Amino acid sequence: MLVAAAGIVITFPVMLVIAVLTKLTSRGPVLFAQTRIGLDRRALTRSGGNTRRHVDLGGQPFVMYKFRTMRVEDRPANAVWAQPGDPRITSIGRFLRGCRLDEIPQLFNVLKGDMNVVGPRPEQPAIFVQLREQIEGYQRRQRARPGITGWAQINQQYDRDIEDVKKKVAYDLQYIRGQSTWQDLKIMLRTLPVMLLRRGGW
Repeated sequence: MLVAAAGIVITFPVMLVIAVLTKLTSRGPVLFAQTRIGLDRRALTRSGGNTRRHVDLGGQPFVMYKFRTMRVEDRPANAVWAQPGDPRITSIGRFLRGCRLDEIPQLFNVLKGDMNVVGPRPEQPAIFVQLREQIEGYQRRQRARPGITGWAQINQQYDRDIEDVKKKVAYDLQYIRGQSTWQDLKIMLRTLPVMLLRRGGW
């Protein structure tokens, strides 16, 4: 939470500039809010643990915030991954996604307790349910609070297909097994060159 609070103070001028540019270059809100699946405090079982909820979402849903990077009129009805050169992405949005600056508002999610600075990236409910059925061990990612950046994000590009997701799940589970404050600090430091060099984002 201290890192998030400091990050908000440091990046506040940047957030103002991004907000103005987003508003001036495309129609729609500055922020994009979307439901994601967070920490699952239940004991995980092989059945997925349906004892607490009629509909098992695999974790606690929360609203995650990002700077909007897509045109409102082009937003798909169903959840799909963005692809390189995706025509739905705005001009300023392409830059924000490449530098991962669209994720800055999630510092407020950290202050709310929904996320950590470091952890597995949270997924949309519909996509989560699909991936849980397709990838062994996917739900184990929910043992850690989701993060803005993570071991998978500094080692892997944005997801394009199921194989990319499988690689990220392997990184996430590796992170969870060795989770520590020192590891989190190293991931934070290694996130900076990913952002500055625009590695793996589109």
